[in-house]
Amino acid sequence: MFIGEYRHSIDEKGRLIVPAKLRDQLGREFIATKGLDKCLYLYPMDEWKNVEDQLREKVMTDPDSRRIVRFFLAGAVPCELDKQGRVLLPAQLREYADIDRDVVLAGMLTRLEIWDEKSWADANTVGDMDEMARAMADMGIAI
Repeated sequence: MFIGEYRHSIDEKGRLIVPAKLRDQLGREFIATKGLDKCLYLYPMDEWKNVEDQLREKVMTDPDSRRIVRFFLAGAVPCELDKQGRVLLPAQLREYADIDRDVVLAGMLTRLEIWDEKSWADANTVGDMDEMARAMADMGIAI
């Protein structure tokens, strides 16, 4: 299970050090793809299989299904950690997520998200806590 928030930098070659705490869960080989909200998703291979299975079940006569399948699969790239625990994030994925240098890795249970640091701050500004509590209740989340 991926949890937590980690701040790192992308080097001039487009490599990101994956925090040691996350490497075992992620595995040496994994999939990087476009995520929602202009971030990147990193999936361990077993979790990526679950994503593939769900996408495989979509009916290709449905335009929304085709769009979703294209979005996640066309952007998907197999990745591998090097001996220093770094991953080379492909330029097209960095460009999609507006990632230049400073990033946030965020644990999201079954995957990691990689965000440009400013985009992360903008997307995760917590406003009215009462509004958040109501939204949680509407989703059936009771903490």
